[in-house]
Amino acid sequence: MAYAAENWPITAALLQFPGTDALGTHVNDADASAWAEVFTEVKDAGFADADLTDSWVRPGDLSPARLAEFKRTAETVGIGIPVISAIRRSVIEEGNWEANLAYSHRTIDAAAELGCEVVSFGLHQALTPEQQKQLWFWTLEGHKDPVGDKETWGKAVTRLRELGRHAADAGVLLSLEMYEDTYLGTADQSVQLVQDIGLDNVGLNPDIGNLIRLHRPIEDWREMVAKTLPYSNYWHMKNYIRDEDIARDTYVAMPAPMESGLINYREAFKVALSVGFQGILCTEHYGGDGLSVTASNQDYLRRQILPKTDGYALGQSRVAQGRQQPAASALSSV
Repeated sequence: MAYAAENWPITAALLQFPGTDALGTHVNDADASAWAEVFTEVKDAGFADADLTDSWVRPGDLSPARLAEFKRTAETVGIGIPVISAIRRSVIEEGNWEANLAYSHRTIDAAAELGCEVVSFGLHQALTPEQQKQLWFWTLEGHKDPVGDKETWGKAVTRLRELGRHAADAGVLLSLEMYEDTYLGTADQSVQLVQDIGLDNVGLNPDIGNLIRLHRPIEDWREMVAKTLPYSNYWHMKNYIRDEDIARDTYVAMPAPMESGLINYREAFKVALSVGFQGILCTEHYGGDGLSVTASNQDYLRRQILPKTDGYALGQSRVAQGRQQPAASALSSV
């Protein structure tokens, strides 16, 4: 049966939660009560599930005993953890790719141990010192994958395929997050990368919010949706208000609730259903009380965007779709 508004799994991104405490202790080394505190805050915000964004905790770096403790903590709080998003650990990063590839393999193993459905990887790299000084880091350009470099492209395909095969053996979907100036930086390149990898369990995370926020000319979001959704198996969702003055070469974007930004998610989701998308959703937001905004985004999706019943026409996806059930009841007032 297809998902409907009441039971479509929606996770909260954990972007708002730092990876270290005031004393510099990493979350991985914290007492389990610190994990429980975050999970409780997410649950109290109205979420049944959380995306384990590794800017907070790094499941792939937890020992077997600590990983088991982490899983028990989530179960005790009553929060589902169906996804790990591993960011800024590119498998083609010069000088670090071997360590990043090994970390990615450990993350897949951790995902399987936690019972996750999806691991989301990307090719974006660490923010530059200049980007870290900005209010919004995306206003400055960061790392760029080499354009037209067939050898580097081939390395990306080979290494991501290796991860995809590992994920398949572990019963996990692998999703590739779109991000500017990488080989996942345009709709056409992203689709080509998935096609070249050629594994059923490897698809796209069409995080086009990462692209519409850029202070430069961008692809039309409708075209990106049409091209990427047939190959998508997970979805980071956020939105930005955007203004353009092409005559003056001026482009401005700022974070906005999903219903208020440039991307019309009502239109985008109709496309998603028409091409068979049944992936987990993740609501994100940068700045301010991000958790509350992501909670409002979840409410917007359940009340306004997602189909109210499962009796709708569903197209055929080009990649495998998972069937993760929410760990707790969705919003009862849907």
